[in-house]
Amino acid sequence: MIESLLVALGPWRWFVFGLVLLGVELVAPGTVLLWLGIAAIIVGLVALLFDPGWQVEVVGFAVLALAAAVLWWRIGRPDNAATSDRPMLNRRAERHIGRVFVLDAPIVNGEGRLRVDDTVWRMTGPDLMAGARVRVVAADGSTLQVAAEA
Repeated sequence: MIESLLVALGPWRWFVFGLVLLGVELVAPGTVLLWLGIAAIIVGLVALLFDPGWQVEVVGFAVLALAAAVLWWRIGRPDNAATSDRPMLNRRAERHIGRVFVLDAPIVNGEGRLRVDDTVWRMTGPDLMAGARVRVVAADGSTLQVAAEA
């Protein structure tokens, strides 16, 4: 039954397939089905004008779909990380690298706590007394690594 329907549709089957893919893209956006739908519509146009045979149509769809996907991946997709106005948004500990703080509690056995604004951070570094100045030199997850500031 489906085979007879596809034969009866002729080249219009590609337009139907392309429109179905574009419709699914509206429901589940991600731009992948957009390019597949456009490839199917282009194959439908070629099939309508030239009637190349179903084998050539399928190969043409595969080539167009692959080319569209590669082009989108290489040039068309947005690079959100490079255009972010707040690149350190989810890297809170790394925002403090280079800043200098005064210890309100000593570092004992290489570990301590450091109050930065309204947050208390775990820190590692050389043993130092309260009141010493430290510079944040690295961040490991949510742990700040500090060094004594001269």
